Amino acid sequence: MKTRLPKNILKTAFTTVCTAKAMTELYEENFKLVSKYVHATSRGHEVIQTALGLQLLPQDYAFPYYRDDSMLLAIGMKPYELMLQVLAKRDDPFSGGRTYYSHPSLKDDDKPKIPHQSSATGMQTIPATGVALGFWYKEAEGIEPKNNENDTELKPIVVCSLGDASVTEGEIAEAFQMAALKQLPILYLVQDNGWDISANEAETRAQNAAEYAAGFHGLEAVSIDGTNFEESYTTLQNVIEKIRTERRPFLVHAKVPLLNHHTSGVRMEFYRDDLEEARSRDPYPKLRSLLLNNDFSEKGIEDIEKQAKETVQKDFEKALKAEEPKPEDLFTHDFAPTPVTEEKGERSPQGAEKVVMVDCALFAIEELMAKHKECLLYGQDVGGRLGGVFREAATLAQKFGDNRVFNTPIQEAFIVGSTVGMSAVGLKPIVEVQFADYIWPGLNQLFTEVSRSCYLSNGKWPVSMILRVPIGAYGSGGPYHSSSVESVVTNIRGLKIAYPSNGADLKGLLKAAYYDPNPVVIFEHKGLYWSKVKGTKGATSVEPSEDYILPFGKAWVLQEIWKQEEEETLSIITYGMGVHWAMNASQELGLQKQIEIVDLRTLHPLDYETVFASVKKCGKCLVVTEEPSENSFSRALQGRIQEECFQQLDAPVMIIGSENMPAIPLNSVLEETMIPSVEKVKAKIEQLLNY
Repeated sequence: MKTRLPKNILKTAFTTVCTAKAMTELYEENFKLVSKYVHATSRGHEVIQTALGLQLLPQDYAFPYYRDDSMLLAIGMKPYELMLQVLAKRDDPFSGGRTYYSHPSLKDDDKPKIPHQSSATGMQTIPATGVALGFWYKEAEGIEPKNNENDTELKPIVVCSLGDASVTEGEIAEAFQMAALKQLPILYLVQDNGWDISANEAETRAQNAAEYAAGFHGLEAVSIDGTNFEESYTTLQNVIEKIRTERRPFLVHAKVPLLNHHTSGVRMEFYRDDLEEARSRDPYPKLRSLLLNNDFSEKGIEDIEKQAKETVQKDFEKALKAEEPKPEDLFTHDFAPTPVTEEKGERSPQGAEKVVMVDCALFAIEELMAKHKECLLYGQDVGGRLGGVFREAATLAQKFGDNRVFNTPIQEAFIVGSTVGMSAVGLKPIVEVQFADYIWPGLNQLFTEVSRSCYLSNGKWPVSMILRVPIGAYGSGGPYHSSSVESVVTNIRGLKIAYPSNGADLKGLLKAAYYDPNPVVIFEHKGLYWSKVKGTKGATSVEPSEDYILPFGKAWVLQEIWKQEEEETLSIITYGMGVHWAMNASQELGLQKQIEIVDLRTLHPLDYETVFASVKKCGKCLVVTEEPSENSFSRALQGRIQEECFQQLDAPVMIIGSENMPAIPLNSVLEETMIPSVEKVKAKIEQLLNY
C-alpha cells in the first residue's frame, strides 16, 4: 500500500527502528555483560517513538521515559552515546555514569532540550507541564527567547512521554488539570502496552488514557495504533502543528506491544501469558512491508538492516573500552556555582523605616519583580484577591499582573515540581506552600525532581527556584497549621535551606536565593511575620536597601562574649523562633555576658566554622529548636558539635525542643506544653551552666 510520506522519511524511520531493534538484540546476546546496571528497551514501541522523535525541533523540550531509546535515536543520538549510559561510563553524555539507561538530560544546540527527570514513572509530567507553563508565561509577557532557542518561525512545544500505567497516578491529574486550565502547548504521548510490571491493565485501570483525558475539558485526546508508522507519523504531524499554532494541549494514546522484558531485571518469561499475541503486533515487519510497498528493494532494506547491526556492534565494542568514572567524579555538580559569596549592600540604611518581617519579604520580591521579567510568583491564594493568607504577596498581582502573580489549585506537587520546567526555560519562579504542614504532597517532586536535577544531569540542569514555606506554631494553629518540618527537608540533599529569625535576614537571603542558580527553600516563621508573639519585637528590622544581599552559609553571632576562664559560659546554637527564646531567656537571667548566641540563619549550607568556634570558646553548648528533638536536624547538629568540640567541652551538648508527640494540639494549654518557651529555655540554661 502506497503512502504519502516521502521516501527519505521512511528510510530514516526504518534505519532508526532497525538500530533500536539491533541494540535490543545485542543487549540480550550480551545479557550478563550489560545487565550489571538495569536497563529497558523500546522493543515493540519503536515506531511510535520514531514517528515522534523525527518531528521534534531544537527549540522543543522533550521528556522521554525510560523505554524511549528509539525516540532518542530519532532526535539524533548515536548508539554509542546510549551505550555509554547503559554501561555507566564516564563520558555518558546525560549523567556521567550517574543514572540509568534511557534516563536522558540533554542540552545540545541541534537537538530538542531534555531537562533531567527521574525514572519517569509519572513524576516527569509535572516538570514537563512546567516547561509548557513557562512558554505560556513568556508568550503572554512578550519575553523574547534567549540563546536562539526559537530561531525559526515555529513556536516550541513540549512533549511528555508516558507509559500507560503511570497515568493512574495523582500527579498526572495535577498536570493534566493545569494544562487544560491554562491551555498549555504540550503533547502527552501515552504508550499503552497493557502492562505495569506484572499487573496488567484489567487489574489496574478503569479506563485507558484517552478516556481518562476526556474528563479534562480542553485537553483533546486521540487514540491510534502505535505500530502503524504512517498513522503514527501523520497523526502526530497534525497534532504537533495544532499545538505549535493554536497553543493548546493534546494527548495521543498509542496502543503498542511490549516485545522485550519490562527491564533487564524483570524478565517477561516470569509472568507474561500474552507473548504470542504481542508478537503478532510487532511493528518492525509492518514498517518493513511499508517500505517494500513504496519502491524500496529487498536488497536495499537488507543493506539498512546489515548496516544497523554493524554500527551497533562496533559502537558496543567501543563503549566497552570507554573510561569508567573516577572516584573524585562523585563530588561534582551537587550545586551549581553561585555568584553570591559575600554580604553586600546596606543592611540598616539611614532614615529607613523599621518594618515587620513579612513586609521585608514582600518588598524584596517586589524589587526583584520590578527588575526581572523572568521573576514570577504563584501558589495558593497569592493572587490579587487576597495576596496570601499572611498578606505576604499583597499588592503584587495589582502591580505586576495576573500572569506574573497567580493562584494555583490545591496542588502542592504541581507548585513544587513545575519549577523544574519553569527554570529550564530561563525563568525564576518563586512559589509557596501555604503552611509547612501542606508540604507533604510536594515532597515527591522536591526530592525526586528538584533536588537531584543538577547532580544527575552532570551540571546541565540546575533548578533555579525559591520555595517559601510559612512554618511554626503560635496562637493555637492546631495540628495542621503549626508543624516544623526542617528535619525532613534538610535530609533532601541538593537543596539550600534558610530559616531566618528577622526581617533584614529574610530580605537579604531572598535576594541571595534569587541570584543563586540552585533550588532554595526558605522557612518563614508565622509567629515572627508580624511580631505578634510576646518577645519577638527583635524580628522587626530597619528595612535593608534594595542592593542588600546576605549569602547562605554565614551564621551570625548576635550576642557575642569574650572567652572567660573564671566564669561558666555557654554557647546557644539556634535559628528561627529559637533565637528569640534564647535572647529573652539570656536577658531575663541577666547572663548576657556569659551566654553567646549564634543564629544559624541557613540550615544548608551550615556555618560549622562559626558554630564550632563559639562552642570551643564557651565550653558548653545548648541547641534550641522548635522541632521535636528526637531523630531531628538538631540531634544531628548536636552530634557534629560533640564530635568536633569534644576536647573543649565541659558538659554534654544539650538540646531543648518541642515534646516528642505526633502533633501540636489545638488547645492553647496543650500547645504551650508542647513547644519551647522562654521559661523552658531559662531552665535548660541553668541546668547546663550548673552541670
